[in-house]
Amino acid sequence: MNLLITGVTIADPNSQFHQKTCDVRVEQGKITAIGSNLQSSGKEEVFDGAGAILSPGFFDLNCSIGDPGFETKEDVETGTRAAMAGGFTGLAVLPHTRPVVHSKGEIAYLINKAKGNLVDVLPIGAVSTDLEGKELAEMYDMQQAGAIAFSDGTKPICDDGFMSRALQYLKGFNGLMMVHPENKSISGKSQINESKTSVLLGMKGVPALAEEMHISRDIFLATYHEAPLHISNISTAGSVALIKKAKKDGLKISCDVAAHHLVFTEELLNDFDSNYKVKPPLRGKSDVKALINGLKDGTIDAVCSQHRPQEIEFKAVEFEIAAYGIIALQTVLPLMLKAGLDATQIAEKLAINPRKLLKLAVPVIEEDEIANFTVYHPTLEWEYNIANNQSKSANSPLLNKKLTGKVQLVYNNKQLQAYG
Repeated sequence: MNLLITGVTIADPNSQFHQKTCDVRVEQGKITAIGSNLQSSGKEEVFDGAGAILSPGFFDLNCSIGDPGFETKEDVETGTRAAMAGGFTGLAVLPHTRPVVHSKGEIAYLINKAKGNLVDVLPIGAVSTDLEGKELAEMYDMQQAGAIAFSDGTKPICDDGFMSRALQYLKGFNGLMMVHPENKSISGKSQINESKTSVLLGMKGVPALAEEMHISRDIFLATYHEAPLHISNISTAGSVALIKKAKKDGLKISCDVAAHHLVFTEELLNDFDSNYKVKPPLRGKSDVKALINGLKDGTIDAVCSQHRPQEIEFKAVEFEIAAYGIIALQTVLPLMLKAGLDATQIAEKLAINPRKLLKLAVPVIEEDEIANFTVYHPTLEWEYNIANNQSKSANSPLLNKKLTGKVQLVYNNKQLQAYG
């Protein structure tokens, strides 16, 4: 698909055209020209990019797609449609499916299922067999088959000895572990943040301590083994401080934050809306401020969707028994803009750094480079509703709300998707 984009502002710190307003020509999947007053050949799509931003294609570090086994929540087709609508040209998908993605067979299945798609779907393999935290999964075989990292998904690795062995094993072939930080012996069955809000609502709270103790343990183990470690979905000011110190000490620690933790706070739970029930739970305003500052000062490497589709029967129930998670691929960009991040920060945290962490090729907006980009308008308003929701599920508190920041084009693998 050939394309000419006129008058668009480029946001790519790796490009000589960063922050410049240019015309961009794409032919046969390559950027062939960037400049001023480029003329259409008449054989290409032409898009007026006035007021819009062109960024390297977004990449999500933390996404759940139900395939295999939970296709009623989401499958590869609907998941990638939602990803495209959110500006994502790549997804790292978690292994908590049925069967669990814990051998090269499941890795090969996912890669083959997503072949030919505009969105690159890259599987994360399980650290432990069946996510039980007891036996090491076939991680080396999975890496050879195409796994890009390893995680037990939403399950924390509780056993210290097992975590230590897993880090040591992965170090042998430069594998990256991604962990969900939660000390289960402290968090127990609590479901919201421990605070005045939890007391007011009469619900047992999850203290920040549960996340921070787990992160402290993992930092100690990563230090001991001199191994890299990625901490997923941090949510507290204390976690930011711990990771900031670890980085200052020269450790190979990286982390990400879910977009909704940059905007939503625990006060939204006053009406017991289960669509705000996430793990880790929504925290306080001081935590949100620390997370945003952590992004801006480089402590937090990336922003992710934490996309967790759920059928209606798991959400339209009492808060205490409702499932965790929201669908989020289509709302990451508006939430980042609402949090005050600029175009450069969005490109770094949503496109460049996620790929760097996974040692993937990073798209660059330059002539003669492979075309992999997202075009979005940062001030355009749109309503997120059932008609334009591309996910198979509908568990989002943002449905039927007006959002600011609209994806207009995505391009990857010689394929173009435009949104009116």
